[in-house]
Order: sequence, then structure tokens, then C-alpha cells
Amino acid sequence: MRFTPEQDEFRREIRRFADTHCKTMSQRDALTEGGTLANAPEMFRKLADLGWFAVSLPEEYGGGGAGMVEECIFLEETARGLVPIKAYSTGLTAVQTYLKYGTEDQKKKIVTNLAEGRIEAISLSEPGSGSDLASVRLKATKDGDDYILNGQKTWCSAAHVAEHMLVLARTSTGERKHQGLTLFMVPRDTPGIEMREIVTMEPRTVNDVFYSDARIPAANIVGQVDGAWRHLTRGLAVERLIIATMSTGAAVRALDDVLAYVKEREQFGRSIGSFQAVQHRLAELATEIAFCRAFVYEIADKIDHGLEESINAEAAMAKLKCTEVAKKAVLEAMQLMGGYGFAREYGMEEQVRFNLAPTIYGGANEVQKDIIAKSLGL
Repeated sequence: MRFTPEQDEFRREIRRFADTHCKTMSQRDALTEGGTLANAPEMFRKLADLGWFAVSLPEEYGGGGAGMVEECIFLEETARGLVPIKAYSTGLTAVQTYLKYGTEDQKKKIVTNLAEGRIEAISLSEPGSGSDLASVRLKATKDGDDYILNGQKTWCSAAHVAEHMLVLARTSTGERKHQGLTLFMVPRDTPGIEMREIVTMEPRTVNDVFYSDARIPAANIVGQVDGAWRHLTRGLAVERLIIATMSTGAAVRALDDVLAYVKEREQFGRSIGSFQAVQHRLAELATEIAFCRAFVYEIADKIDHGLEESINAEAAMAKLKCTEVAKKAVLEAMQLMGGYGFAREYGMEEQVRFNLAPTIYGGANEVQKDIIAKSLGL
């Protein structure tokens, strides 16, 4: 698609911001306590003050009032710039469901929080329910004007820094497992909630969350009781686009960094970038990234033109392809950089750690293939 002059300038502004604040490892370390945090509070404040958070969300709820194309520009460029705001995308995903099915009070609270740099989370998976979300067992039992939650959630991204979690729970048992599911807006500080970090190869990102008689007002139900499966459909499709766009930005960064390296690094009396074997690998990678970029913006443009109900299969395709390309990009870059690719000083090992998991979360890529196959009538 063709970007407007305003969209091009928006991209340049974000890139300037990222290059000013996050270009070097020492800058990122200063923001993230030596690389131990996935989210830098200072970056959340600065970006919120610039009005770039929630750029695609309605102005009446505190958003920027722009479109999904602008949102994707922001996501791509902050991912490319290694800006430590991993939790922003989690909040953006949660907001999609609130906007469509939440009450006016919920919309104002959640969207305003995100626009002002506060985080919101979404909590769907359980130890026995990952790809098969319909099998969740977290129990929500009605008690007067409240619901009592008991059970466990897992792989909850950003829950430890969020103000609320959008929690999927079972309120009844129907003939089909997709029935009887309800979404709740759950404040993180609710009594009866215990949170434990899941240690991964990334800085703290995901958590186990345990519910023991946690009391949630019925007013915190998002959408209809027992209607969550339908409510989640749009939010998950947009989530796949969000992940695809961020992965595209990550792939662009890996390509930029490895290109700079192979042009300068000399072996056998010449730059390693002058060897055809290296050139062809990077030419292929650049081509795949170009196709990814074109595709994510095509989907974003469809959303902006009111065609969001038609993007389910395409969003699955984008999530599948872009995350695989990002993984390929960082691993190719590490290989071409040799030992320096493993050295923290050069930053590629950081990019590798952050770009393996996207093929799994947001619906594993095997699930995306199922969605695509179904759209083909298979």
C-alpha cells in the first residue's frame, strides 16, 4: 500500500525516537536494569506523553483516533528499534475485546490506562488449556452480586505490571466445551490472587496466576455471561496482526544489524558480505521481509476500511509467516556473525531470545495452519 506523507513522517519520528533512546546496548541496559526487565517505565511515560500509545483507539476513550495502519507503523518501528515496551502489545490486544463488548465505564478505564502508559493484560491459557482454549477450567461461581474465582492461569504476559487482567473463566457447563465461558475484568491487586514468575530465556515476561476465592463484582463481566467464545474471535485475529507486525519489525532490525556487520567484517582479505553465499542468503531474507511488510499493512488497511470481519484467515497467515521469518532472520544473523552473534555486546543474542517465542504464543503456528486450512474448506 502507499503511505500518506503524514504516515511516513510518523514512521520517521518513531525511528528517530528509538535511535535516540535505545540504539545501543548500554542505552537499553540503563533502561532495563542491565537487561533484566522487558519493560522500561521511562519509555512508557515518554511514549504516552508523545501521544503514541493507543494511537489507533478512539479519542473519546483517550486514544489517538488514528487507524490500524498507524498502529502497525508504531508496532513495527518500536520493535525494530528494540524499545523495551513488550507489555504494550498485550494491553493493545486486551483493549480490542473491551472496545467491542465492554461497558462504557470499562472502555474509559482500560483504553485511558493504555493511552496514559499503564498496562493491561489478557489471561486465557491454563496448564491444560493452551491451544485448546475451550477447555479452560478456572471456575467462576456466582455469589450474589459477585463471582468467586478458583483455579490457575498460566503464561500470563505482563500480568505482574498490569492494572487489570482480562480473564477467561468457566461460568457453566454446556453441551459443547465452547459454551459456558465468560470474560472478567480482574484488578491485579484483588485479594485471593497469587502471582509467580515463570522463568524463561527472556527477562520477566510471563506468570502463573493462582485464584483462591477471589471475589470479582458481576459489574466486571466483559460482554455476556457464557458468551466469551464469540467475544474473543475479533480480539484474537487482531492479536495475530499485532504479533505479525512486531515480528516484521524485529526481522528488519536483524537484517539491518547483520548487513552492517558483513560489510565491515573481513576474512580472507575481503568483507564477508562480498561472498556470494552470504549475499544470496541475505537477498532471500530481504525478499521475505518485504513480502511480510506488504501483507501486514494490507490487513491493517482492510481493518481501517471496515473489513475487519474478513481478516481471520489472513491474520493467521501473517502471524504464521512473519514470526517464522523473524526467527529465521535472527538465527541467520547469529550464524553470519559467528562468535560475535553469541556475544551480548553485539546485541544479536538478545534478538534471538526475543524472537523464538512468537511462533508459540498468540496461538502456536500449528494452530494458525489449522485456521488457514479451515478457510480453504479442508
